[in-house]
Amino acid sequence: MNPTDLSLVQAREALRRRDLSAVELTQAALDRIAALDADLGAFLTVTPERALAAAAAADKARATGEDGPLLGIPLAVKDVLSTEGVQTTCGSKILEGYVPVYSATAVQRLEEAGAVLLGKLNMDEFAMGSSTENSAYQTTRNPWDGERVPGGSSGGSAAAVAARMAFGALGTDTGGSIRQPGALCGVVGLKPSYGRVSRWGLIAFGSSLDCAGPLARTVEDAAELLGVIAGHDPLDATSLNAPVPDYRAQLTGDIRGLRVGVPQEYFIDGLAHDVDAAVRGAIEALAALGAEIVPISLPHTDYSLPVYYLIAPAEASANLARYDGIRFGPRVDTGEMWPTYKATRGQGFGPEVKRRIMLGTYALSAGYYDAYYGKAQQVRTLIKRDFDEAFARVDVIAAPTTPHTAFRIGEHSTDPLEMYLEDVFTLPASLAGVCGLSLPCGFDSSNLPIGLQLIGPAFGEEVILRAGHAYQQATDWHTRAPSPIVWAKKA
Repeated sequence: MNPTDLSLVQAREALRRRDLSAVELTQAALDRIAALDADLGAFLTVTPERALAAAAAADKARATGEDGPLLGIPLAVKDVLSTEGVQTTCGSKILEGYVPVYSATAVQRLEEAGAVLLGKLNMDEFAMGSSTENSAYQTTRNPWDGERVPGGSSGGSAAAVAARMAFGALGTDTGGSIRQPGALCGVVGLKPSYGRVSRWGLIAFGSSLDCAGPLARTVEDAAELLGVIAGHDPLDATSLNAPVPDYRAQLTGDIRGLRVGVPQEYFIDGLAHDVDAAVRGAIEALAALGAEIVPISLPHTDYSLPVYYLIAPAEASANLARYDGIRFGPRVDTGEMWPTYKATRGQGFGPEVKRRIMLGTYALSAGYYDAYYGKAQQVRTLIKRDFDEAFARVDVIAAPTTPHTAFRIGEHSTDPLEMYLEDVFTLPASLAGVCGLSLPCGFDSSNLPIGLQLIGPAFGEEVILRAGHAYQQATDWHTRAPSPIVWAKKA
């Protein structure tokens, strides 16, 4: 077996048995990146020297009896997470050449656990998008079909994991940007509860929404990664100061008596037939494992899209104000302040980022704040209340991750609303701050992956991981891998 075919947990066990070394495992991943990524476009930066040095250090540590949860495991990181000594661009020209002098807490914890960093992954600019077409550098292609998108904004992360170029990756989820690309690429994507993982070093898009989390090949792998990066961080005032459960210990395979809520609002007109059938089949599989299926309602679901596209752009408008060529970002100096601002930001930001800055600035402007942003926050409270009431009756909620499978590159590029609708099933959980897991549950007639979304209560990651793992123990969708020959020919 090629070492890159192993899951993260399998690779770790192989390292512990001395079946292969961390250097051999890392070189296999680097060789696969070199062979495939010219067509796929998942990586913005590859760091082979750093990776091989870290792998050699891991082998040396293991030879002296040391061990760690990720010792010698090659991983990659979305380019929105600051990484000491490695260019971090957020997929934007305005940060081209920026090399942080520190690492995000999540990245630091990976490396402290022994992980080997392969490089930085492509993304929609400043995490604004659902297809990774908004990157200022390149469009990432879906490993299952090179003519289709991998989802976004963590499309590079999902594609790298699906194409077996990394044993796991970090992404970020503001409105679905881990779960949606996870679904479109046929991998596991986990959005933790807001506050479970530190946001320190995560370059901000929407401060009340942004979450860093793992993309992996299996639920077990995702549980391992979450266990490493989760936990309180004194550098992030929004991180929860509470113990982190042993997530992997929760993966018992037993979900008898688990109450699974099925919201009627997620099975709507416009949901692709293949997606509907696959997700309903997955819910039936959970029932066969002993779960109790409970119909529920989340009545304010329809408001999630307009609420999100008022709150998130408003927060983006405030966060991106710093990239003015004076405080941050390259400067196009005209000799005068306002023309300098205009020239710098006009050349540095892409069209989607400009669109959201304008929307957010308008929503926050005098005379409109209460009517738009203030009202959106009130409705957000109602959306959160829907989940609170649902979780008083059920343990986990099951629904589609996306309304469709991967769409063609350029298909939604001229219609922003059509693009925004791709996140319609992931936005509610983001607004409520609860956790969500996407995992493969089937394929459509074009052999494109379909995602099942499991939503849990705030800081209830263990319950969705337990349910997802039990489902994967009973099915084999997660074991299927794309053929490089197929997508390379189409790329």
